[in-house]
Amino acid sequence: MTERIVVVGAALLDAGRLLAARRSAPPELAGRWELPGGKVEPGETPDAALVRELREELGVETEPVGRVPGEWPLKPPYVLHAWTARLLPGSPAPKPLQDHDALRWLTPEELWDVEWLDQDVAAVREVAGLLRA
Repeated sequence: MTERIVVVGAALLDAGRLLAARRSAPPELAGRWELPGGKVEPGETPDAALVRELREELGVETEPVGRVPGEWPLKPPYVLHAWTARLLPGSPAPKPLQDHDALRWLTPEELWDVEWLDQDVAAVREVAGLLRA
């Protein structure tokens, strides 16, 4: 059995809103929205990967808050784990630095106004429950 590789997705929350990032690459994903994040590197913890990926992709300083219940299959051997995170005081505002061409802060009522990547829909549903709570 091949080793599973965890991809961390950030449910970046601020003032009751969720940050969505629109993919610009690869072509088959471009134009669809996702929770920003990326692969956990060997020897790296998932929460450290989350902080690193958000710094690389959005130029922000964040703090993981908690793991969102669930695990969602991606293209083998990858699986998606979502984490809630918040911006640290003094962090710059998020900017689409790599793999994205737009960002949107979505209120709970706006969560389904964007076309999420299929593999992120279940994670976003979990986060929607957290936002409403």
